[in-house]
Amino acid sequence: MSNILTVSELTRSVKNLLEAEFPFVWVRGEVSNLARPASGHVYFTLTDGDAALSVVWFKSSQKSARPVDQGGERVNPLTGEIEEEHGATALTGSGIEDGMEVLCAGRLNVYEPRGQYQLVAELVQDQGVGDLAVAFEALKKKLAEKGYFDEDRKIALPRDPKRVAVVTSRSGAAIRDFLRIADTRGTGSEIRIYPTLVQGDRASEQIAAALDQVDADDWAEVIVLIRGGGSLEDLWAFNTEPVADAIFRARLPVITGVGHEPDMSIADFVADKRAATPSHTAQEIWPRREVLAQGLDVLDMHLGRAYANWLQGKNTHFEHLRKALVWLSPERRLERMEDMFSSLMSRLQGAGLDHYYEAVGETVRTSKRLNRAFGVGRVDVEGRTLSTLMHRMERAFGPDELEDAVSDLGIMARRLEQGMERTHADKVRAFELAQAALKGLDPEGPLERGYALVQLKGDGSFLRDPKQVAEGDALDIRVKHGHVAATVSKERKHDA
Repeated sequence: MSNILTVSELTRSVKNLLEAEFPFVWVRGEVSNLARPASGHVYFTLTDGDAALSVVWFKSSQKSARPVDQGGERVNPLTGEIEEEHGATALTGSGIEDGMEVLCAGRLNVYEPRGQYQLVAELVQDQGVGDLAVAFEALKKKLAEKGYFDEDRKIALPRDPKRVAVVTSRSGAAIRDFLRIADTRGTGSEIRIYPTLVQGDRASEQIAAALDQVDADDWAEVIVLIRGGGSLEDLWAFNTEPVADAIFRARLPVITGVGHEPDMSIADFVADKRAATPSHTAQEIWPRREVLAQGLDVLDMHLGRAYANWLQGKNTHFEHLRKALVWLSPERRLERMEDMFSSLMSRLQGAGLDHYYEAVGETVRTSKRLNRAFGVGRVDVEGRTLSTLMHRMERAFGPDELEDAVSDLGIMARRLEQGMERTHADKVRAFELAQAALKGLDPEGPLERGYALVQLKGDGSFLRDPKQVAEGDALDIRVKHGHVAATVSKERKHDA
């Protein structure tokens, strides 16, 4: 039991051995995962494609690395002597970039809090662009020429999709972050994970196969391709031609969330949409629920105003029809006829005519027929008055003018009777058609005929398409005499 060490003791022993064995080294590799915090120190990963080494370049060590053309001198960190330039260029902390091939001089160190060994750089020299960066730019140029990055071939993402396929590692942090954000957004959806390697030699092949499988299943509305952050070599599977080809031939829209904000992969260029991180991918797919709720309120207000305006328009039109029917009613027509009779009688009195009671009597009989047809008592009264007046005119005026006037009056009365009957029949038919049209617009009408209205209990929207529901969704079915609660028991499949 005496050989049991604590973590600190073991780490310290490794630190002492490593630093004693490698007091100073020169290491060449490609820069990736570069970070420059506010402290002025520079952190990056040095890689040769098969292995990676963490490097820290402290601000104090960067001062001796000023370029010669800026008045600086390159100092040998081992001897302290000033050296001449020999092809390689000494870099500053601001001059180093991802993808550069550099030569680092420094000492190995073990960072005890993490148990991680790293290179503490004293000098960094530019050795040209790294192999991975060259390969990245070459593939990027090739695919661009083939039209893989063209905007006009990219597909817009669906709004609030209900079926989402995720291609990623089943156990990675990326899927956990994605699901965490997805749980707080949208109106609910089904997510299928297509597990695959996201790093290593076989990752590219598996990612491409998973993308093809999602497309072949024809189940999802959108494909999500995500991976957490890492160095350039960690993310290299997403910079390969097989993955680019699979994204390009996918019939479904593809959104990528590979690495962190600064990371940009070939997959991001080919994808229909690029998100900064896996979490941001979920934010791009599903809207915030409070935004959806606000939009629903706005639509509800617009619907209410639209219905009120429609109803007001129908009421106004109905009122116009009512007034038109009143104006064309038999009572109003008879009133206008009485006014005409009075005017004609005045003219007859002024003409000095005094006989042909029989013709006038025919006019009175016409008024009586109108009275029987339309039930207006005033016709009898006016008819008796007219008869009395005609007796008086017959005694007071000559017969010729009276004969002509009475004949004209009879003709006009018959025409008036026929026109009034036709007009009344037309207006009755128009009124009946208006009533039928109003009844056809009644939203409750279909319920009278045995139809039903189906609403989703979650958001109250009306069901118009089986794609709106999934197994287990609660429904509210409204019929003529009440409501029926139901639950979707089996999802319906559809052709593409």
